[in-house]
Amino acid sequence: MFGRSDDTIKVAGKRVGPGEVESILVAHPKVTEAAVIGVPHEVKGEAIVCFAVPVQSVEASKEFADELVKLVASKLGSSLRPEAVHFVPALPKTRTGKIVRGSIRRKYLGEPSGDTSSVENPEALEHIAAARI
Repeated sequence: MFGRSDDTIKVAGKRVGPGEVESILVAHPKVTEAAVIGVPHEVKGEAIVCFAVPVQSVEASKEFADELVKLVASKLGSSLRPEAVHFVPALPKTRTGKIVRGSIRRKYLGEPSGDTSSVENPEALEHIAAARI
């Protein structure tokens, strides 16, 4: 498992680290970056939601999102199939280049973002909030 234990997503009793899902997404030649969060789900406890930055020449479409969902499901099993894949132009990061998953999760769930002073591109959080609609 990759990453910190507090980032672990527990879907229907199965545990997966966001890094595991992200590495599958960025292995796709049309994805440059990815971030994965766990969100509350009535049945499964948590569900996986992905944010992907497509390469410039690729159009973000429902078909491409479905392709990425199937890719993750084929590698990790259907129980860990992402609930959604959202395309964003950029992911919010710190000055050192770390993706701020906590801020992404809070913004996606409509919660206060918290301290974003270390986020180099806070405007990217607005794309996360818009993805939920």
